[in-house]
Amino acid sequence: MCADTPETPDYKSTLNLPKTDFPMRAGLPKREPEWLARWEKIGVYDRLREKEGRTPFTLHDGPPYANGHLHIGHALNKTIKDMIVRSHQMMGHDARYVPGWDCHGLPIEWKIEEQYRKKGKNKDDVDVVDFRQECRKFAEGWVDIQREEFKRLGITGNWADPYLTMAYHAEAVIAGEFQKFLMNGTLYQGSKPVMWSPVEKTALAEAEIEYHDHKSHTIWVPFAFQNAEGDLAEARVVIWTTTPWTIPSNKAVAYNNKVAYGLYRVDATEEESWTNPGELYLFADALAADALGKSRVTEYTKVRDVQAAEFDGLICKHPFNGADGAEGYWDYEVPMIDGDHVTDDAGTGFVHTAPSHGADDYEAFVARNWIDRMTHNVGEESEFLPHVPFFAGLQVFDRKGKEGKANNAVIAKLVEAGGIIARGRVTHSYPHSWRSKAPIVFRNTPQWFASVDRAVGDGQDTYGKTIRDRALTSIDELVKWTPANGRNRLHSMIEARPDWVLSRQRAWGVPLTCFIKKGALPTDPDFLLRDDAINARIVEAFEAEGADAWYVDGAKERFIGDAANPDDYEQVFDVLDVWFDSGSTHAFVLRDREDGTEDGIADVYMEGTDQHRGWFHSSLLQACGTKGRAPYRNVVTHGFTLDAKGMKMSKSLGNTIVPETVVKQYGADILRLWVAQTDYTNDQRIGPEILKGTADSYRRLRNTMRFILGSLADFDEADRVENIEDMLPLERWVLSRLAELDEVVREGYAKFDFQGVFSAVFNFATVDLSSFYFDIRKDVLYCDGDSDRRRAARTVLDILFHRLTTWLAPVLVFTMEEVWLERFPGDESSVHMIDFPETPASWRNLQNEEQVAKVRRVRRVVTSALELQRREKVIGSSLEAAPVVHVEDEETRRLMALVDMDDVCITSGLTISADPAPAEAFRLPETDGVGVVFEMAEGEKCQRCWKILPDVGKHAHAGTCGRCSDALG
Repeated sequence: MCADTPETPDYKSTLNLPKTDFPMRAGLPKREPEWLARWEKIGVYDRLREKEGRTPFTLHDGPPYANGHLHIGHALNKTIKDMIVRSHQMMGHDARYVPGWDCHGLPIEWKIEEQYRKKGKNKDDVDVVDFRQECRKFAEGWVDIQREEFKRLGITGNWADPYLTMAYHAEAVIAGEFQKFLMNGTLYQGSKPVMWSPVEKTALAEAEIEYHDHKSHTIWVPFAFQNAEGDLAEARVVIWTTTPWTIPSNKAVAYNNKVAYGLYRVDATEEESWTNPGELYLFADALAADALGKSRVTEYTKVRDVQAAEFDGLICKHPFNGADGAEGYWDYEVPMIDGDHVTDDAGTGFVHTAPSHGADDYEAFVARNWIDRMTHNVGEESEFLPHVPFFAGLQVFDRKGKEGKANNAVIAKLVEAGGIIARGRVTHSYPHSWRSKAPIVFRNTPQWFASVDRAVGDGQDTYGKTIRDRALTSIDELVKWTPANGRNRLHSMIEARPDWVLSRQRAWGVPLTCFIKKGALPTDPDFLLRDDAINARIVEAFEAEGADAWYVDGAKERFIGDAANPDDYEQVFDVLDVWFDSGSTHAFVLRDREDGTEDGIADVYMEGTDQHRGWFHSSLLQACGTKGRAPYRNVVTHGFTLDAKGMKMSKSLGNTIVPETVVKQYGADILRLWVAQTDYTNDQRIGPEILKGTADSYRRLRNTMRFILGSLADFDEADRVENIEDMLPLERWVLSRLAELDEVVREGYAKFDFQGVFSAVFNFATVDLSSFYFDIRKDVLYCDGDSDRRRAARTVLDILFHRLTTWLAPVLVFTMEEVWLERFPGDESSVHMIDFPETPASWRNLQNEEQVAKVRRVRRVVTSALELQRREKVIGSSLEAAPVVHVEDEETRRLMALVDMDDVCITSGLTISADPAPAEAFRLPETDGVGVVFEMAEGEKCQRCWKILPDVGKHAHAGTCGRCSDALG
């Protein structure tokens, strides 16, 4: 701290300067793998499980799909989970985390099919068991890759024994869980419209759908009446649709009693028009002008208002009724029906109703018990089936997702039949498969469903008799939601959802392990073979051989055995929706594993907001059908990760951030710190500049920890001040702040508020400590001998060390391990085996925060005044000053007298005055009643501590002040 002079010795070596090997530069990308290897070697996760008497806490992992490298959303998700697990462990729980993977399903099946196509092989020519084995091998490979990528992020858990939905036990349990639906009466086979992918040739769940802009045909089609009287006998009711291909399946025309309708006459048209003067049409009044304009009508007259009641009982003709060559296929009645789903927002005010191709249409027919009127016109490749006149074989979409010939063929036939008055194109949001990115169709096809409104015959009626009632009760009474609006989202979905489509027409999955009676109808009581002994044989076989046992020759005879005549039954080969797989994980993970839970219920499910319609949703339905309630107590939801501009990440836009790239450049701790600094409950942004800011925060925090480590060199229990009351006010204030912060940290971690925890700890470390307490106490720490105040300061630093390292360990897993090992090296040492230290609540009363705040406000005025003198080159250091501080408030002066204000302000002297501040005194507008008059310090400069004091040179050691001379002995 001082230069060597001929007159005095060099006292630098006598100072208590910080001593630590903890480097300024972290070098995280290189060093983090070393800590990972160390944790694996000493078995940190397993050793934590050995701690006895702790309350279990289980976060159940929503399984990522075993297909492809991790993206930034994976990193966010797993890091939040890791922070939850680690923080609860350090708060005294036995916090368990079993990572898992979703292994069945279409994406993997697609990959294997792609490999086949490249080799010129046809999947249908391959034995199904061989095909499934290739799918299994593919999934195993990606599980291993993703496991290492997750571990590199510092994620703790039972990596040696994760759960896989394709494990034999898992497949056995999934089959067993399905059988509960079979036996409790909620399973049924129905024929209703489902979202169907022509590319993947399978039904899709809502969670497998994403919406993209799509250009569709639009047509306006008039329907003539069969039984109308008066002026309506000559009128035609006009519908509008964006799916011309569904017209051949039309079975009704819907209207709404609340919509105002009118009868309109065409008076004049453009030369090219599909309408003629004198023709009468029915429209909703709000839409008539637009529809007539689209049909190139230049003049028209509203003949009269038409009451919706006039449509009651009217029957229309199908536009293809009587068409030559159709052999009467469409010569059926098309009734007018009322429906609340009809609006006058767009179209014509009348809705073309094809119950085989629309949810509202289907429900309208169900309500009227008209299920027998459903059509089966479209096949699995979205092709018209052979029995459909004119259009047989034509596809809506081809196998590449491009538009087929069906729409144009239907439009052309309508033109020929005089069944169209206008056409156009519209770009609108349309459902697509999230895998193939191809548009889907709504298609009526036999599928297996779990009823959400039938009484569940299992006797578990505490929370309701139906799956829907149990789910809604669970949402409202049994689950806590973070953020709270997650409750509303899932509640509204469950409230309005249809029955659950369980079946998929694929090969790689757990089959629907049931048999149906040949020749029986789905409504017959003996349609499904229900037998406990058969179910048990299936589960036992799956446990030993996996679900492949279902596909082996002779499986039907093996499983039915002597319970019935196998020849009387058909074996179902559809596979379960993969959401049923993941929804069943509570059974084979939480219920069945030793590291599961006693009641099969998780403390936390944590996933992205899209899982309100995905895993949260399917797990809730599945558990309500099999155990009568939700399988979770807390549901935590995070948003999506966007680029720095708030745009969705896309490879085509080149704005993706890959976790591996961040880890290689900065280290995993920087990525984890980014997670901790974001409000994960909303969408987050990430980009190069954001990461640079995160790295800067990290450096500031690292410097704080480095200072603590350096100042605690050689600290031992003999240095500790046991009686807190013996400490100076500044130390008591730090401990008081620690007690407050301890409560914030614990409550924050318990509420999964990592942003709140980190913000509080970071501000404390960088503002209260580095910029205030450390700044003030450097002089004492460096220059005092074995003084009471130095021992007190080091005691406080030791207390700070133990709290900061543990509080931050769930976030900065690598860095806090480095900090810990710098002080406590050893083969078995790890901060991650330590709990948060208990902080006495009594510390909160050690020092009044407002009193300290008053002193800090005065300090701010003093340091600002001295900074002005420094900028004007009057002084080079604040130690050259001994200002006079005029303070009006008596309480503030009293508080200043209790502390060493020259230490607080880092000056060589400071005088407190009750006199009014003179006009030339320095003031800050935001601090009333404080004025600073600059004065130079008097005396000589101590060659050891650099303070300028009158007694320098008057002591045993040349060129020192009394304090430094005493320290030198």
